[in-house]
Amino acid sequence: MNDWIEGRVAGKRHWSEALYSLQIEAPLPAFAAGQYIKVALDVDGERVGRPYSLVNAPHEPLLEIYFNEIPEGPLTPKLSELEVGDRIWVSNKASGVFTMDNVVSRRHLWMLATGTALGVYLSILKTAEPWERFERVILVHGARNAGELAYGETIAEIQAAHEGSFSYISALTRDASETSLQGRITNLLENGTLQDVAGIDITADDSHLMLCGNSAMIKDVRAWLEAHGLQRHKRHEPGHYTTEQYH
Repeated sequence: MNDWIEGRVAGKRHWSEALYSLQIEAPLPAFAAGQYIKVALDVDGERVGRPYSLVNAPHEPLLEIYFNEIPEGPLTPKLSELEVGDRIWVSNKASGVFTMDNVVSRRHLWMLATGTALGVYLSILKTAEPWERFERVILVHGARNAGELAYGETIAEIQAAHEGSFSYISALTRDASETSLQGRITNLLENGTLQDVAGIDITADDSHLMLCGNSAMIKDVRAWLEAHGLQRHKRHEPGHYTTEQYH
Protein backbone atom coordinates (compact mmCIF):
# COMPACT_ATOMS: atom_id res chain seq x y z
CA MET A 1 0.00 0.00 0.00
CA ASN A 2 2.99 2.30 0.45
CA ASP A 3 3.30 2.60 -3.33
CA TRP A 4 -0.01 4.49 -3.60
CA ILE A 5 -1.30 7.88 -2.53
CA GLU A 6 -4.97 8.69 -2.14
CA GLY A 7 -6.60 11.18 -4.47
CA ARG A 8 -10.04 12.52 -5.24
CA VAL A 9 -11.74 13.10 -8.56
CA ALA A 10 -11.92 16.86 -9.06
CA GLY A 11 -13.29 16.94 -12.61
CA LYS A 12 -14.55 14.68 -15.35
CA ARG A 13 -15.21 15.12 -19.06
CA HIS A 14 -16.91 12.69 -21.42
CA TRP A 15 -15.51 13.68 -24.81
CA SER A 16 -17.31 11.24 -27.10
CA GLU A 17 -18.47 7.65 -27.02
CA ALA A 18 -15.77 5.89 -25.01
CA LEU A 19 -13.34 8.80 -24.48
CA TYR A 20 -13.00 10.33 -21.03
CA SER A 21 -10.67 12.51 -19.03
CA LEU A 22 -10.39 12.76 -15.27
CA GLN A 23 -8.87 15.51 -13.19
CA ILE A 24 -7.48 14.28 -9.92
CA GLU A 25 -6.47 16.09 -6.76
CA ALA A 26 -3.54 14.21 -5.23
CA PRO A 27 -0.18 15.17 -3.64
CA LEU A 28 2.04 13.77 -6.41
CA PRO A 29 5.71 14.84 -6.12
CA ALA A 30 7.29 16.90 -8.88
CA PHE A 31 7.44 15.25 -12.31
CA ALA A 32 8.67 15.98 -15.83
CA ALA A 33 6.26 16.70 -18.67
CA GLY A 34 5.87 13.52 -20.70
CA GLN A 35 5.88 11.15 -17.74
CA TYR A 36 3.08 8.83 -16.62
CA ILE A 37 1.53 7.65 -13.38
CA LYS A 38 -0.36 4.53 -12.42
CA VAL A 39 -4.00 5.00 -11.51
CA ALA A 40 -5.90 2.39 -9.52
CA LEU A 41 -9.24 1.49 -7.98
CA ASP A 42 -10.15 -1.20 -5.48
CA VAL A 43 -12.24 -3.74 -7.38
CA ASP A 44 -13.64 -6.81 -5.59
CA GLY A 45 -11.00 -6.59 -2.88
CA GLU A 46 -8.10 -6.15 -5.29
CA ARG A 47 -6.31 -2.95 -6.24
CA VAL A 48 -6.33 -2.77 -10.03
CA GLY A 49 -3.94 -0.25 -11.57
CA ARG A 50 -2.83 0.78 -15.05
CA PRO A 51 -0.37 3.41 -16.39
CA TYR A 52 -1.65 6.67 -17.89
CA SER A 53 0.31 9.59 -19.25
CA LEU A 54 -0.32 12.91 -17.57
CA VAL A 55 -2.08 15.55 -19.67
CA ASN A 56 -1.41 18.35 -17.20
CA ALA A 57 1.86 20.25 -17.17
CA PRO A 58 4.02 20.04 -14.02
CA HIS A 59 2.98 23.53 -12.92
CA GLU A 60 -0.75 22.81 -13.07
CA PRO A 61 -2.38 21.92 -9.74
CA LEU A 62 -4.62 19.03 -10.84
CA LEU A 63 -3.45 15.76 -12.34
CA GLU A 64 -5.25 14.78 -15.53
CA ILE A 65 -5.50 11.51 -17.46
CA TYR A 66 -7.16 10.84 -20.82
CA PHE A 67 -8.37 7.34 -21.61
CA ASN A 68 -10.47 5.15 -23.83
CA GLU A 69 -13.02 2.95 -22.10
CA ILE A 70 -12.49 -0.71 -22.95
CA PRO A 71 -15.81 -2.46 -22.15
CA GLU A 72 -14.15 -5.76 -21.24
CA GLY A 73 -11.22 -4.10 -19.46
CA PRO A 74 -10.60 -4.55 -15.74
CA LEU A 75 -10.28 -0.84 -14.93
CA THR A 76 -11.53 1.65 -17.53
CA PRO A 77 -15.26 0.85 -17.17
CA LYS A 78 -14.91 1.63 -13.46
CA LEU A 79 -12.91 4.81 -14.14
CA SER A 80 -15.59 6.09 -16.52
CA GLU A 81 -18.22 5.67 -13.79
CA LEU A 82 -16.40 7.86 -11.28
CA GLU A 83 -17.86 11.21 -10.27
CA VAL A 84 -16.42 14.31 -8.62
CA GLY A 85 -15.48 13.55 -5.03
CA ASP A 86 -14.88 9.82 -5.52
CA ARG A 87 -11.69 8.27 -4.18
CA ILE A 88 -8.97 7.12 -6.57
CA TRP A 89 -5.43 5.87 -6.05
CA VAL A 90 -2.36 7.15 -7.89
CA SER A 91 1.23 5.95 -7.78
CA ASN A 92 3.46 7.85 -5.37
CA LYS A 93 5.72 9.08 -8.18
CA ALA A 94 5.68 9.58 -11.93
CA SER A 95 7.84 7.49 -14.26
CA GLY A 96 8.95 7.36 -17.86
CA VAL A 97 11.58 8.82 -20.18
CA PHE A 98 9.36 10.20 -22.97
CA THR A 99 10.44 13.70 -22.02
CA MET A 100 12.33 16.60 -23.52
CA ASP A 101 15.51 15.26 -21.90
CA ASN A 102 15.47 12.56 -24.61
CA VAL A 103 14.88 14.93 -27.51
CA VAL A 104 17.75 16.37 -29.57
CA SER A 105 17.55 20.08 -30.30
CA ARG A 106 17.19 20.76 -34.00
CA ARG A 107 15.12 23.23 -36.01
CA HIS A 108 11.85 21.28 -36.11
CA LEU A 109 10.08 19.06 -33.58
CA TRP A 110 7.41 16.70 -34.90
CA MET A 111 5.00 15.14 -32.40
CA LEU A 112 3.05 12.21 -33.88
CA ALA A 113 0.13 10.77 -31.91
CA THR A 114 -2.74 8.37 -32.41
CA GLY A 115 -5.82 8.28 -30.19
CA THR A 116 -5.39 9.19 -26.55
CA ALA A 117 -1.62 9.50 -26.95
CA LEU A 118 -2.40 13.14 -27.74
CA GLY A 119 -2.47 13.83 -24.01
CA VAL A 120 1.23 13.39 -23.33
CA TYR A 121 2.12 16.03 -25.93
CA LEU A 122 -0.24 18.57 -24.38
CA SER A 123 1.64 18.25 -21.11
CA ILE A 124 4.92 18.97 -22.89
CA LEU A 125 3.53 21.79 -25.05
CA LYS A 126 2.25 23.65 -21.99
CA THR A 127 5.85 24.02 -20.77
CA ALA A 128 8.46 26.47 -22.04
CA GLU A 129 11.14 24.02 -23.15
CA PRO A 130 9.95 23.00 -26.64
CA TRP A 131 9.46 26.64 -27.60
CA GLU A 132 12.91 27.59 -26.38
CA ARG A 133 14.63 24.77 -28.26
CA PHE A 134 12.80 24.57 -31.61
CA GLU A 135 11.86 27.04 -34.35
CA ARG A 136 8.77 25.02 -35.29
CA VAL A 137 6.66 22.43 -33.48
CA ILE A 138 4.26 20.29 -35.50
CA LEU A 139 1.63 18.25 -33.62
CA VAL A 140 -0.01 15.52 -35.71
CA HIS A 141 -3.02 13.68 -34.27
CA GLY A 142 -4.51 10.64 -35.96
CA ALA A 143 -8.00 9.44 -34.99
CA ARG A 144 -10.84 7.41 -36.43
CA ASN A 145 -13.53 10.08 -36.50
CA ALA A 146 -14.00 13.77 -35.76
CA GLY A 147 -15.50 13.07 -32.34
CA GLU A 148 -12.16 11.71 -31.20
CA LEU A 149 -10.35 15.01 -31.85
CA ALA A 150 -10.44 16.13 -28.23
CA TYR A 151 -8.84 19.05 -26.36
CA GLY A 152 -9.62 21.56 -29.07
CA GLU A 153 -9.68 24.44 -26.58
CA THR A 154 -6.25 23.54 -25.22
CA ILE A 155 -4.78 23.25 -28.71
CA ALA A 156 -6.28 26.62 -29.66
CA GLU A 157 -4.65 28.21 -26.60
CA ILE A 158 -1.28 26.74 -27.55
CA GLN A 159 -1.74 28.03 -31.10
CA ALA A 160 -2.57 31.52 -29.87
CA ALA A 161 0.41 31.59 -27.53
CA HIS A 162 2.87 30.43 -30.20
CA GLU A 163 1.57 31.92 -33.42
CA GLY A 164 3.96 31.22 -36.26
CA SER A 165 5.90 28.48 -34.50
CA PHE A 166 3.16 25.88 -33.95
CA SER A 167 1.18 23.76 -36.41
CA TYR A 168 -1.60 21.31 -35.58
CA ILE A 169 -2.55 18.69 -38.18
CA SER A 170 -5.36 16.20 -37.60
CA ALA A 171 -5.97 13.09 -39.71
CA LEU A 172 -9.05 10.87 -39.76
CA THR A 173 -9.24 7.27 -40.99
CA ARG A 174 -13.04 6.87 -41.08
CA ASP A 175 -14.61 10.32 -41.36
CA ALA A 176 -14.20 12.93 -44.07
CA SER A 177 -13.68 16.48 -42.84
CA GLU A 178 -12.84 19.84 -44.36
CA THR A 179 -10.48 20.59 -41.47
CA SER A 180 -8.67 17.22 -41.21
CA LEU A 181 -6.61 15.13 -43.56
CA GLN A 182 -7.94 11.76 -44.67
CA GLY A 183 -5.89 8.63 -43.98
CA ARG A 184 -3.37 7.01 -41.66
CA ILE A 185 -0.42 9.01 -40.41
CA THR A 186 1.98 6.56 -42.03
CA ASN A 187 0.41 6.92 -45.47
CA LEU A 188 0.32 10.70 -45.19
CA LEU A 189 3.98 10.68 -44.25
CA GLU A 190 4.92 8.36 -47.11
CA ASN A 191 3.12 10.38 -49.78
CA GLY A 192 4.42 13.69 -48.44
CA THR A 193 1.07 15.17 -47.44
CA LEU A 194 2.09 15.88 -43.84
CA GLN A 195 5.22 17.64 -44.96
CA ASP A 196 3.33 19.66 -47.57
CA VAL A 197 0.70 20.82 -45.08
CA ALA A 198 3.34 21.75 -42.49
CA GLY A 199 5.40 23.49 -45.14
CA ILE A 200 8.64 21.79 -44.08
CA ASP A 201 10.39 18.54 -44.89
CA ILE A 202 11.60 15.86 -42.49
CA THR A 203 15.38 15.59 -42.64
CA ALA A 204 18.19 14.23 -40.49
CA ASP A 205 19.74 17.70 -40.23
CA ASP A 206 16.64 19.63 -39.18
CA SER A 207 14.17 17.25 -37.53
CA HIS A 208 13.51 15.37 -34.34
CA LEU A 209 10.35 13.27 -34.07
CA MET A 210 8.43 11.96 -31.07
CA LEU A 211 6.17 8.96 -31.73
CA CYS A 212 3.43 7.92 -29.32
CA GLY A 213 0.38 5.77 -29.97
CA ASN A 214 -0.52 2.38 -31.31
CA SER A 215 2.29 -0.04 -32.05
CA ALA A 216 1.47 -0.35 -35.77
CA MET A 217 1.88 3.39 -36.32
CA ILE A 218 5.16 3.45 -34.43
CA LYS A 219 6.52 0.43 -36.29
CA ASP A 220 5.60 1.82 -39.71
CA VAL A 221 6.86 5.33 -39.04
CA ARG A 222 10.13 3.99 -37.65
CA ALA A 223 10.64 1.97 -40.82
CA TRP A 224 10.00 5.05 -42.99
CA LEU A 225 12.34 7.22 -40.93
CA GLU A 226 15.17 4.73 -40.97
CA ALA A 227 14.78 4.24 -44.71
CA HIS A 228 15.35 7.99 -44.99
CA GLY A 229 18.46 8.04 -42.83
CA LEU A 230 16.95 8.95 -39.45
CA GLN A 231 17.91 6.79 -36.47
CA ARG A 232 16.41 6.14 -33.05
CA HIS A 233 17.79 8.36 -30.30
CA LYS A 234 19.90 6.59 -27.68
CA ARG A 235 21.39 7.92 -24.49
CA HIS A 236 24.98 7.73 -25.75
CA GLU A 237 24.20 8.08 -29.45
CA PRO A 238 22.09 11.12 -30.40
CA GLY A 239 19.44 10.23 -32.94
CA HIS A 240 16.43 11.66 -34.70
CA TYR A 241 13.36 10.11 -33.06
CA THR A 242 12.10 8.90 -29.70
CA THR A 243 9.19 6.54 -29.08
CA GLU A 244 6.64 5.67 -26.44
CA GLN A 245 4.05 2.94 -26.85
CA TYR A 246 0.94 4.28 -25.18
CA HIS A 247 -0.75 1.95 -22.71
